[in-house]
Amino acid sequence: MPTNPAQAPTVPAHVLPHRTPAQLLAVARHGLAEAAQTRPDGLRYAAAHLAALRAAAALLAARARPAPTRRNRVTSVWILLSGVAPELDEWARFFALGAGKRAAAEAGIPRVVTAREADDLLRAAEEFVTVVETALGVAHQPALDGLAA
Repeated sequence: MPTNPAQAPTVPAHVLPHRTPAQLLAVARHGLAEAAQTRPDGLRYAAAHLAALRAAAALLAARARPAPTRRNRVTSVWILLSGVAPELDEWARFFALGAGKRAAAEAGIPRVVTAREADDLLRAAEEFVTVVETALGVAHQPALDGLAA
């Protein structure tokens, strides 16, 4: 990771989050806790995927600098993550593949994901959030009762 901000990778200014990395990681952790308590499989899958998305946004907020571009171009956070944090490219590709299922689950399409897929994605999202926290030097402190904060 470049130490000079001028050397930081650039991303379109309009896609940079308006929250701090710490805020985004807190929202991601909250989303993981919410996903763990959600029973419909599709909603659990979607909540876990969104938590991972917020963790990716935290990394973008921390490592990228804005570049002026035209707003009409849609860019996936997962594509941007690969450019800003190439060491997380495999994670980015994994979560990019699940974006369509997340959208279908959010749209209420029944049986779009199985319980196993939802549980697997939740575990992967928990691991990804931890990886991002580590990459940013943020120590996660689990709640005393063992539930994510």
